[in-house]
Amino acid sequence: MKVSYRKYNLDFKQPSGTSRGVLRQKETFFIEIRNGSQYGIGECGLFRGLSSDDVPHFEEQLTKVCAALEKGVDATLLYADFPAIIMGVEMALTSFAADAPFHLYDTPFSNGEQPISINGLVWMGSIDFMRHQVFDKIEEGYDCIKLKIGALDFERECQLLAEIRARYSPAEVTLRVDANGAFGPEEALQKLERLSPFGLHSIEQPIAAGQFEAMKKLCAQTPIPIALDEELIGVLDAADKAALLDEIEPQYIILKPSLLGGFTAAEAWIALAEARNIGWWVTSALESNIGLNAIAQWTATQNTSMPQGLGTGGLFTNNIDSPLVAGKGVLQYNNALSWDTNYIR
Repeated sequence: MKVSYRKYNLDFKQPSGTSRGVLRQKETFFIEIRNGSQYGIGECGLFRGLSSDDVPHFEEQLTKVCAALEKGVDATLLYADFPAIIMGVEMALTSFAADAPFHLYDTPFSNGEQPISINGLVWMGSIDFMRHQVFDKIEEGYDCIKLKIGALDFERECQLLAEIRARYSPAEVTLRVDANGAFGPEEALQKLERLSPFGLHSIEQPIAAGQFEAMKKLCAQTPIPIALDEELIGVLDAADKAALLDEIEPQYIILKPSLLGGFTAAEAWIALAEARNIGWWVTSALESNIGLNAIAQWTATQNTSMPQGLGTGGLFTNNIDSPLVAGKGVLQYNNALSWDTNYIR
């Protein structure tokens, strides 16, 4: 058996803004397992500046993991503290064991029979740029829109939300906002109260992660349901997961398997959340279509009904061509299309 990895740089079609800055390129890593004609592939979706395993020796560790897997040695301890590698290994092994490398889970979604409802993602930019994105996506058929906020003038962002609500009620269009921790703890509640008239479904990570007392207080007082996102990153121990949810008591959690340590870790979060009546949904973390495909197929095995955050595959100029098609408010697996294996050696 041969196990190797390679780096791949995804190029954004246009610079994509968040409160952390503008993204132009996203690097990722593919783990490939081969044994004769049998083949499996997984993606280590490292997110620079966000992943807890964004460390200088990441590739060195990935090399060691691949070597151990190739020798048939238990590599668990080598990647236990590297969520992106855990994800890549889990995905690659599942792919290798599957009937076909890209058919990881047998579901109505992966069989092309049932799409997954997703939100339309609006990136930061000028207010006019964001406005065009919002109304274009609504016209395209999205009835759940997620807007990145927090980097522009707050009042102008509120004006945009008011403009949307003047045209579409909460029953017609669900609005989610993501602040990526942009608000200060001392101003957050005031800003949430300012946002509350717009009938928002939720706000993701209003203040930066790691401020447990401030976030706990905010979740208790907020007029808008709060979804934890970055707060979950780096929390790998089961007891720590439970303690975090018990301490903060959020209304929702956001699951990014690449940043949390794979599907098994995400399922642990789901079990803990559901036991506490905390809602959840899944989002991708700017993986290529290889990672997005696995995340979407896994998501389809879960008991979820609300729109997921799985519409990022079309952001890149050089993504791997696949049967994944996002549009009209859904992600579907179109079996009439095929994977471009030229990208995969």
